[in-house]
Amino acid sequence: MRHQSETTNFLRDALRLAALCAVLMAGSCAAPMNDASGPFEDPAVNHPITVEPSYQTLKVSFSAADSGLMPDDAARFAHFIDNYRDHGNGAISISVPAGSDTRDAVSYFAGRIAEAGISRDRILVTTHDVQGGDMRVEIDYVSFQASTEPCGDWSHNLGDDAGNLTNPNFGCAVQQNVAAMVADPRDLVQPRALEGGDAARRAGVLDNYEKGKPTPAEKTDAQSGAVSDVGKQ
Repeated sequence: MRHQSETTNFLRDALRLAALCAVLMAGSCAAPMNDASGPFEDPAVNHPITVEPSYQTLKVSFSAADSGLMPDDAARFAHFIDNYRDHGNGAISISVPAGSDTRDAVSYFAGRIAEAGISRDRILVTTHDVQGGDMRVEIDYVSFQASTEPCGDWSHNLGDDAGNLTNPNFGCAVQQNVAAMVADPRDLVQPRALEGGDAARRAGVLDNYEKGKPTPAEKTDAQSGAVSDVGKQ
């Protein structure tokens, strides 16, 4: 009986040891530790997004006799100013060729940019000498562009990987999409400063709260969120 009990205990301990080894082996396969010899699990580390300044410029022909710009140039100019308002960093500069139309050109472009809602202290005006007969006005500003390295690194054999390591191309497409879709690449470098709260709204909410009135903003029937009246009694 003693021999049988010792044999049973030995088998039980052996099974426990085998089960523990299986768990450890499975864990090591499912979550390997990264080291400097291979790619990491974080796509942002393997495929970092680079944010760099980009110089934007537009050249258009101006004629005071024709009351400014031709229709095509006027459309390009309006689109350029819209992009500056959304993505520009710092000031926007206007370089006008020195000549008889200099004063009219400065007044025209500075006035149109100010009318677009851009503060005049962000509008820089200068003149330049005409070279090669080029009488066009040049408008410039600096924006930021986000980009990553091209995808398509399939150098790692995914069918033969005993270490279960992350492949070099992992997460590259996601990083490419983030860089392409981000509205303002500067947000990837640091968060924007919080804007001030709505003092009038805050005062109204506190006043209603003190008087025991509902504090949420009133909604119209169009803002109810109901999509159908089916089933209503």
